[in-house]
Amino acid sequence: MWFMIIWYCQPSMVVFKDMVNELQNGRENPDGADQGFIASYFPDLLDKPLFHAPSNGTKLEGTYRLPLGYQMDASYYYLKLRWSIPCGPNSVITFPGAPWLKPWYWWSWPVLPLGIQWHEQRRQTIGYPSEMVMILIQSAIYIGIIAMTRLARPSLSKLCFRRSDKSINLAHNSLKLVALWCILAAYVTPYFIIPHTIHPLLGWILYFLGSFTFCSIAIDVFLLPMLPVLVPWLAILGVLLVMAFPWYPDGIVRAMSVFFYAFCCAPFLWTSLVRIVAGLQLSLRREAFLPRFAECYPHSWFNKFF
Repeated sequence: MWFMIIWYCQPSMVVFKDMVNELQNGRENPDGADQGFIASYFPDLLDKPLFHAPSNGTKLEGTYRLPLGYQMDASYYYLKLRWSIPCGPNSVITFPGAPWLKPWYWWSWPVLPLGIQWHEQRRQTIGYPSEMVMILIQSAIYIGIIAMTRLARPSLSKLCFRRSDKSINLAHNSLKLVALWCILAAYVTPYFIIPHTIHPLLGWILYFLGSFTFCSIAIDVFLLPMLPVLVPWLAILGVLLVMAFPWYPDGIVRAMSVFFYAFCCAPFLWTSLVRIVAGLQLSLRREAFLPRFAECYPHSWFNKFF
């Protein structure tokens, strides 16, 4: 188990040199780590009085213990969705867990409820100057692509192939696979191109805009029904709202609500997948994608070559 010790002290070269000397002499260390060394170097620290900042601003002398709420683990908050131990505005909060689920990443909220508070502190200090440039550029590109797909409506129906049962079957299966992969890429691609340290609200807005843009391209290119393709888009939006709901009594009820929502969404996701495959099959049967070569070039002189 890993622990952290937070302590504040007035810099002293005398104390520092003495600590280095104790390390070189092999001072007894209960756990072999820096925490054990500090505990052995200050053996009477637990007997010191608790630190309370003077209301009149006077300067304190001596050694004091910091209150328990000065250094808090975020997992204590997630159990009750509140601090059972007083946590002041100057407290230090640590976020243990997976490296890819830290509060500075935009996708960590609302999975981690405290992530929005972390970003609020950043917004008030250093802000997001570099990320905002990328956000504006990507937003403009997405809006432009959506406008183009609404006006141009490109499709593969203009592709022409010779009539061959073997080649047609192979092309049908290939198009189905490509269409499904394009839909999957539409939901995954925005995750990689959005600046990872942007504010969660901006990150999720840009994610939904980007995924809708890529889904629109897949819908127009493969002549797919819009609603089944956008069912995962709506499901992701719904789970964010479920997790961000602010009136859960504790973290257990919140987790159960998320699992219940996922259980209810599973049939809709499966139905949307079936509808997408059925829509592709219907388009292929009508030869919307692969018309006869002769139909594309009706000139009699051209047909002599085939």
